[in-house]
Amino acid sequence: MLALIGRRVLIALPTLFLVSLFVFALQRALPGDPFLVIAGEERDPEVIARLRHLYRLDDPVVVQFFAWLGQVVQGDFGRSLRTGEPVLGLIWQKLGVTVQLAVASMIVAVGIGLPAGIIAARRKDTLADYTASAVALFGLSIPHFWLGIMLILVVSVELKWLPASGFESIFVDPKASIERLIMPAFVLGGGLAAFIMRHTRSAMLEVLRSDYVRTARAKGLDEDTVVNRHALRNALVPIITLSTLLFGELLAGAVLTEQVFTIPGFGKLIIDAVFNRDYGVVQGVVLCTAIGFILMNLLADVLYVLVNPRLRSG
Repeated sequence: MLALIGRRVLIALPTLFLVSLFVFALQRALPGDPFLVIAGEERDPEVIARLRHLYRLDDPVVVQFFAWLGQVVQGDFGRSLRTGEPVLGLIWQKLGVTVQLAVASMIVAVGIGLPAGIIAARRKDTLADYTASAVALFGLSIPHFWLGIMLILVVSVELKWLPASGFESIFVDPKASIERLIMPAFVLGGGLAAFIMRHTRSAMLEVLRSDYVRTARAKGLDEDTVVNRHALRNALVPIITLSTLLFGELLAGAVLTEQVFTIPGFGKLIIDAVFNRDYGVVQGVVLCTAIGFILMNLLADVLYVLVNPRLRSG
């Protein structure tokens, strides 16, 4: 297990370097100068020059990149050009919000998608299979922002069951936090549940046709035991891959959903930073997102070994 983690870390280092280089180059290629806004209406050239020197933007681009990378290695992501706050502090503030939304969405996605996929595979070409496939197609097709607006209109405005928007930390007020997370988690998790359902159905159908499943049935084992103890464990490998990647996407920020429900997460942070040409924030958010994806892939590799003991020998 430690050797596996070590190999993944070695692969991750050049990946993070390339991501850093790519986002840094794209940031510098964007038109516009953030200091033209920061300097005020008069836009005094001396003030702009002083600000550019303060943030080392008058250095050659290569020097800027390696200076920033050296700070990142030491745990310093720089400061926001707009507010002057440490970028890492801004990221930590928003990360807690996005993680809570991502976890709630994945609970909804797995809770709906996994059982639906298993049922659809066990009852292939029946009404249950067709219904699950139709619901999955609906979940894949419907836009998140439209579903979010409709839920606010019906559930919050008409029925007054849940708050329409806002966010509350689960560590401060668990009840208020859950109430505010239900609708956005359902909007995001419903779409992801469709992906998980389709992949679960496909993986289960393939496994249920395998020789060892036929052998288990021939031994007289009941269908629940065959499905839950033999088939599902092997079918979980591709589902784990999909789930970790989807969770990584959620950590990157569900921009539209966060905007609809006024959730101050990664989505709002990255949108504001891009429009304001806040180089340090954009670079920090993208780098943290890349790290999140790498950690999710590492978690998937570890879960493979835990779920399927045959992989331990490999």
